[in-house]
Amino acid sequence: MAEVAAIEARGLKKVYQTHFWERPHTGLDGLDLTVPAGGVYGFVGPNGAGKTTTIKILMGLHGATAGEARFFGRDIRDPAARAVVGFLPERPYFYTHLSARETLRLYGALSGLGGAALDARVGALLARVELARFADVALGKYSKGMLQRVGLCQALLHAPRLLVLDEPMSGLDPLGRALVRDLILEENRRGCTVFFSSHILHDIETLCDRVAVMVGGRLRGEGTVASLVGDAVLRVEITLRLGAGAPAPAGAVVLEGGRARLAVAPEAAEAALAAASAAGHTLIEYTPVRKTLEDVFLDEVERARPVDVRRIGVLS
Repeated sequence: MAEVAAIEARGLKKVYQTHFWERPHTGLDGLDLTVPAGGVYGFVGPNGAGKTTTIKILMGLHGATAGEARFFGRDIRDPAARAVVGFLPERPYFYTHLSARETLRLYGALSGLGGAALDARVGALLARVELARFADVALGKYSKGMLQRVGLCQALLHAPRLLVLDEPMSGLDPLGRALVRDLILEENRRGCTVFFSSHILHDIETLCDRVAVMVGGRLRGEGTVASLVGDAVLRVEITLRLGAGAPAPAGAVVLEGGRARLAVAPEAAEAALAAASAAGHTLIEYTPVRKTLEDVFLDEVERARPVDVRRIGVLS
């Protein structure tokens, strides 16, 4: 029997109309999405692609105009389905007069936790995100990055089966980003499914088992990073040590130390090497450059532009 998906969406659609005299805007256009249980799933797209709209529908913050969705086989409107989900919005909001410890105790009580077990969990999470020494400081004195860490703690309080993170790296310095990446991997090793959106494609490529690419409210690509990226060589970068008195090859960038770098099409690489050798140059490095997730992302945005350009960058 096939394992039940952590998230399954069918035909999700969201149409916005702020005023009755304005033309309706389709923010999400019939999304079909399956997030397997147990993995790390990336959700990428330009501003206005429909990522945050999708997440808000899944979390019950927006109602869908059409379609349905489930967490682990249960309708997302079922309180039992939501009980196993931890959520961090893109811009978490907290009562700024409360401390981090007081805030997490409040969220813990809302999740049905309490007593010594809750206090221990709060202390452990604050220590894990390196906020233990600020635990009793009012959140009004926290930086944006520190608030993001408190948001992660509240999402993890009840040890969820599914973690939904909307731009979890937002506002974090490099150390904070590394901490969040480690947390995602730790939670996944614990058995938690992680679904997160991000504009930092390197993090998506590094962390995720599968990725969905959204443009203009529609799903444009989905699969493993390897299947999306493929193994085709885009170009070959050749680094040469220049021969004494020999001019650098046409189009090469001359570097320090008597070196030069040349980028050529894969089919032209053999001829370029032969010409370099005949001119007295020595090969230092030969690097095939393959497509990255960023290339896939930009290709999908460009491919969608003729039909969806009016949607891009309007609503997210």
